[in-house]
Amino acid sequence: MRVIVVWAVSTLTLLVLAGILPDFQLQSDDGDSVTKTAFTAAWGAGAFGLLSALVWPVLVRALLIVPAFVLGMLVFFLNGSLLLIALWLIPDGRGAAAPETAVVVAAVMSAVASATSTALAVRDDNAYRRRLSRLAQRRRRRSGTSGEGGDGPPGTVFIQLDGVGHDVLAQAAAAGVMPTVARWLADTGGHRLTPWRTDWSSQTGASQLGILHGSNHDIPAFRWYEKETGDVMVSSRPASALELQRRAIVRTRDGGLLTLDGASRGNLFSGGADQLALVLSMAARRGKGRRSRAGYFAYFSDPANAVRTALSFVAEVGREIGQSTRARIRKETPRIKRGGLYPFIRAFATVVERDVVVSAVIGDMFAGRTAVYADLVAYDEVAHHSGPRSRDAEKVLARLDRSLALIVKVAEHTPRTYRIVLLSDHGQSPGETFAGAYGLTLKDLVRAGGGLPVPRRAQRTRSGSEARDAVRIALHRPVAEGEEKQVAKASDPVVLASGNLGLISFPDIEGRASQEQLDRRHPALLGTLANHPGIGFLLVRSERDGSVVLGRDGARVPVAELKDGQGPLAAFGAGAADAIRRTDTFPHVADVMVNSMYDPETGTVHAFEEQIGSHGGLGGEQSRPFLLWPRGMTDPLDAAAAEGGERAAELVGAETVHRVLKRWLHEVSGPQVPVRREDGRGRGTGRRTVRSQGNEPGNGLPALPALPGRPGPSDTETDAGSGARG
Repeated sequence: MRVIVVWAVSTLTLLVLAGILPDFQLQSDDGDSVTKTAFTAAWGAGAFGLLSALVWPVLVRALLIVPAFVLGMLVFFLNGSLLLIALWLIPDGRGAAAPETAVVVAAVMSAVASATSTALAVRDDNAYRRRLSRLAQRRRRRSGTSGEGGDGPPGTVFIQLDGVGHDVLAQAAAAGVMPTVARWLADTGGHRLTPWRTDWSSQTGASQLGILHGSNHDIPAFRWYEKETGDVMVSSRPASALELQRRAIVRTRDGGLLTLDGASRGNLFSGGADQLALVLSMAARRGKGRRSRAGYFAYFSDPANAVRTALSFVAEVGREIGQSTRARIRKETPRIKRGGLYPFIRAFATVVERDVVVSAVIGDMFAGRTAVYADLVAYDEVAHHSGPRSRDAEKVLARLDRSLALIVKVAEHTPRTYRIVLLSDHGQSPGETFAGAYGLTLKDLVRAGGGLPVPRRAQRTRSGSEARDAVRIALHRPVAEGEEKQVAKASDPVVLASGNLGLISFPDIEGRASQEQLDRRHPALLGTLANHPGIGFLLVRSERDGSVVLGRDGARVPVAELKDGQGPLAAFGAGAADAIRRTDTFPHVADVMVNSMYDPETGTVHAFEEQIGSHGGLGGEQSRPFLLWPRGMTDPLDAAAAEGGERAAELVGAETVHRVLKRWLHEVSGPQVPVRREDGRGRGTGRRTVRSQGNEPGNGLPALPALPGRPGPSDTETDAGSGARG
């Protein structure tokens, strides 16, 4: 019945389009009766529907050799071509359309068919549940099992809203910008919200590695220089992400949070999951089933999805151009340049990646996976350029809330109950860039303080962007291995930026340079940096006193004696001293770690990159992300203590959040035992359950399709390591 209704609506759509478009006809040149015209429209609609169902997935699979970004642009051409073929199949040549008209007609037809099919499925809950039950019984008969798949423990979906701070989320919910989150918080049986505190390096690489793999040891920043190899590690570079994941597995001897029937979608790291799509660390791997664009097949195999996303992409590009133009006309401050390729990068992050990741999560839920972790980067990308509390960023939050509402609605139809946990990896702190405020970059200041030549004009500092690197991968453009080294001569310092955290390394000094060595070589350098109004404090090693923190007016405090709210850390709040002490123990801490100033009254910092909303160091909301969880789950503080350690007053560090999420999974899936594996660069260590949970292969959980118009789970499943973020 659903097919018949969709066919009828598609037929009416064709008739309407034939009446209003001059280059589209469904009649012979001599004219036809209403009945004959209707029959022609029904024939054309049926032929187009069959071609879309049978030919389109094959085309998309074949075109995976084409860059994913280009595939999105080909959507209209391919869909229009299918319509021309469908019209050609109509008897007696009654169907005809100009090529450009065929593109429009095909786009409208796909959108209408998808909307109709999805609306019918969503509203017919009982029919859809009966269909799920029949599929489950069929699966059990084939596997020879008799268990009821729906009787297993609940699954868990972790949705990471990249860059959304605790206060930003709370205010968006209170203001009605995020009604789904607001309902969760208002419902006495709904969700609870709590902040947690990041490590010094408040950025996705450090936070997500700690959350998914239980260790972010030796991650001092978004990018850093490693003297022994001469490499610059960049969290959003596939090769670096894979190496960081390998190091974490070696350190923890554990494959990750998702090793038990898990799925990782849109993340930097795999978390040990078997089911992967758009995972950046896997883009560095090669071999069959590991194509970096394989995750797109799940979404673009549906022509309606492809058309809808392509239209939204174009609209988002126009929206960004309009918003940036308005900001220039109004002379809003602070403001950075948003031209060039940025409108397309923003559209990729806020439309393409969002749609593909949400669709993959829906497929995982219908497939009954135990644990799903997905990252939505839309807000983070927009907030970097427009500001974390800007109107632009607020609109992105509203669209993300609609994606959450869709996931909640889908959970009503899944074969097992799902607990939906919302969290973030860091927040963002606003403020004018360091270069905008003082007319020179951190690199310029370092060279001036060291007596080295300084360019007459401030050079632009490369900004960290996961979305930008994802687009480069989608376009088959390699992320350059040495573009961040910035080394003119062996004696020149390497200056890198991670939001408002700067790292200075001297390649020709073996090991970690000391304050005494730097004073002998560049007597004015450390004083110039420490006394600059845009800098809050420095961390450097002293041969006499161990590591010390330097501040203005000659302040010098040994790391062991650091106290929150005192000396150079007076403005940075609770936890700053411990965060610095921990980073000081890292093997790859920079020779000089530089944190920008922070104004507690305005909450502003100065990013050393081209960002007016930044994160990466200490100061303000960037260090205060959130955790939002269903009330029936164990309190996070109790969960962290149960996984090891005493109960603390607050959640501190990404590794602690990992213990919380791990405990929540154990509560419904039973204890897990680490299993040694020999895959040194992949998952490394897996897990197995001690007791049967009713969710092992062959237990009766069916491979279920998604709602019509959405890709099913069979499309979202890829081999371990297949797919890459972007």
